[in-house]
Amino acid sequence: MQRIVIIGTGQGGQQMAASLRQEGFQGEILMLGEEPGLPYQRPPLSKAYMANGNAAALLLKPASFYERSAIVLRDGVRATAIDRAAREVVTGDGARHPYDHLVIATGARNAPPPIPGLDAPGVVELRSLADAERIRRRLAATRHAVVVGGGFIGLEFAAMARAAGVAVTVVEAAPRLMSRALSPEMADWFLTLHREMGSQVLLDAPVAGVLAGADGRASGVVLADGREVSGDLVLMATGVRPNSELAEAAGLACANGILVDATLATADPAISALGDVAAFPGPLGRPLRLESVQAAVDHARHIARRLVGGASAPYAAVPWFWSDQGKAKLQIAGLLTGADRTVVLPQPEAAPVVLLFRGGHLAAVETVNAAGIHMAARRMIGCPLAQLEAHGFDLRAAMKAAA
Repeated sequence: MQRIVIIGTGQGGQQMAASLRQEGFQGEILMLGEEPGLPYQRPPLSKAYMANGNAAALLLKPASFYERSAIVLRDGVRATAIDRAAREVVTGDGARHPYDHLVIATGARNAPPPIPGLDAPGVVELRSLADAERIRRRLAATRHAVVVGGGFIGLEFAAMARAAGVAVTVVEAAPRLMSRALSPEMADWFLTLHREMGSQVLLDAPVAGVLAGADGRASGVVLADGREVSGDLVLMATGVRPNSELAEAAGLACANGILVDATLATADPAISALGDVAAFPGPLGRPLRLESVQAAVDHARHIARRLVGGASAPYAAVPWFWSDQGKAKLQIAGLLTGADRTVVLPQPEAAPVVLLFRGGHLAAVETVNAAGIHMAARRMIGCPLAQLEAHGFDLRAAMKAAA
């Protein structure tokens, strides 16, 4: 294999190139990315970057890294087609880039609901550094922000905006916050936290449209039940959809992401996919797509080992996630999908530790500001319930006993 092309210059694409070199790949590596500039971290955009505006601190590696590693980075270039027969990627400038292996790391994009008024000035979204720059410039003049969506991004922004003295209303269509990612018990704890920070939180409150003032600027939102929520900045944080159109047009199987096997390879042996855009076999026998930096990084390392060293083991890294909301660091190890038993462990003057089991085995653990328990959880996912019960559900004690 002489030449590997990576479409996507996010954290997964950057890790893919770095891991190929770490595994000893000596051939050519070409990264193609639509965004201008060097690859950067996205998680701090809704938190640290909003506070300090330091874009340089977001960079994953300096320009010298790519030069030293002989990685060619073409930024500001859109991949428009994959010619699988010729094994070439076509870009918007008409160039054709041949590959021996192609890695698709195109990530995901925001998916606002189909409601009127989204084009009004004052309606923003947060996905890229450019988005974050626009919001940061507006925030100083914002009196009341309306956050549409009670997921990680929306709540991280809400906590940051409250700390900056901005009034905040969060409107969430579901009956609880972070409903796809968190247990009801932990969601309730965060609901209380955000209300204590001063945010108004409305649940079961789908948005029907964006309101505009006489000047045409956004002045709030109207809910499906007719209630109106005023605000001079409206952040749409209502989830994402995978950027899989390029793969679909090339004839690769897609269903909420690019379908890959347990080694993260597509049905075309010359093409792999990773990160937010990849749907891989999940624990319940259904394709699973994770919107997680850590998953993208783990995917990249796994593919690099397969391409360079010939490893054929299935991808089996324990997924983990985090979210910083005010002073609360939420950490999740494992997946709560299909959980059929919950054990809540109250903590003195702190958030509870929530253990979720599926089929008699530990499936996920949720903690807040409890790094030691989280680290133990990452090692104990899959442990039988009876084994943990014997140690009073003390994960660190169970881990030591099993060592």
